[in-house]
Amino acid sequence: MTGVQVLTPREVPLGGLRAMTVRRTLPARERSFVGAWCFVDHYGPDEVATTGGMDVAPHPHCGLATVSWLFMGEIEHRDSLGTQAVVRPGEVNLMTAGRGIAHSEQSTDSTSVLHGVQLWVALPDAARDAAPAFEHHVPPVVSPAAGVRAAVFVGSLFGSHSPVATATPLLGAEVVLDPGASVTLDSPEDFEVAVLLDTGTVTYAGRELAVGDLAVVEVGTRHTPLEVVAGESGARVVVLGGPPFEEEVVMWWNFVGRSHDEVVAAQEEWNAHGGRFGYVAGYVPRSDEHWWIPAPDLPGVRLRPRGRLGRAVT
Repeated sequence: MTGVQVLTPREVPLGGLRAMTVRRTLPARERSFVGAWCFVDHYGPDEVATTGGMDVAPHPHCGLATVSWLFMGEIEHRDSLGTQAVVRPGEVNLMTAGRGIAHSEQSTDSTSVLHGVQLWVALPDAARDAAPAFEHHVPPVVSPAAGVRAAVFVGSLFGSHSPVATATPLLGAEVVLDPGASVTLDSPEDFEVAVLLDTGTVTYAGRELAVGDLAVVEVGTRHTPLEVVAGESGARVVVLGGPPFEEEVVMWWNFVGRSHDEVVAAQEEWNAHGGRFGYVAGYVPRSDEHWWIPAPDLPGVRLRPRGRLGRAVT
C-alpha cells in the first residue's frame, strides 16, 4: 500500500495587529518541505464583513518565492518593485523575493468572501540571492477525466504546462472533482506529491482526508497510482509537488536563509528601514494601526537549520 503522511492544520494569525486566522500545514514538526514548497496557508471561506478580510501591511521576504492562489475574492498586491496587481480566482501571482523584497496584501473593497491558499517556495542556494521578480499567469482549465477540471498554475500536469519560471522543478494545480469522480496524478516519478483538501470529501492514494489536511506521498513509496477520488459531495484539492529538496535552511518569520547570522542581518536591516528590501508605494492601511510590520524579536537561542524532515516549528 502507498505510504501517505497526513499533516493536519494548525490555526495561526496572519499579518499584524488585525490578523486574520489561517490554517497552516507547512512547515510542520514532522516535515519542512514538499519538493521545495516550504509553507502552506489555507484560509476561508471568510465573510469579510465579519472578519475584516486581509490587510497585511508592508513586510519583507528573502530566500523564497511566494505563490498566491484564490478560490473566491480578490487581493491587491503591491511590492517594492513598483508592482500593483490584483490576485483573482484562477490567476496565479508568483513573487520571487531573491535577495530581498517587500510587499503588502489587502482584500479589495469589492470582496465579500475571501478563500484561498498562500504558498512559499524555498529557493535553492544557487538562486536565493537573485534579483527579485514578479510574474502573473492565467492557466487554462483542462479536463483530464470525466467530471474533473484542473488548472495548472506551476509546472506540468495532465498535459498542461505553466510558463511561470521556478528555480527548481515544481508542481502546483487546482483540481475540482464532481461527486464520485476520480483522476490519477501523472506527475514525474521523482516527485513527492501532496494533496491539500479545500472542500468536500476525498480519498488520496487510499487515505481519506479531512478538510485542511495535507497528504504527502514521498518518492520511493509510490507503489500504487496517485489516485484522487471524490466522495458524494465532490471535492476541490490543491496538488503540490517536486523533487525532494535536500538543502538545509534556516526559516524564521518571513526569511529563508542558511544560517542564524543571515537571518539576524535580514531582521536588523528591515527594522532599520535599510535599502535591501525597498519601499512599498501606495499602501493605505484600513486603520491608523500600522503602516508596516516590524520583524519580531529573535529567540534567545541560535536558530538551527532544518532539513526535509524538519526541526522546531518557528
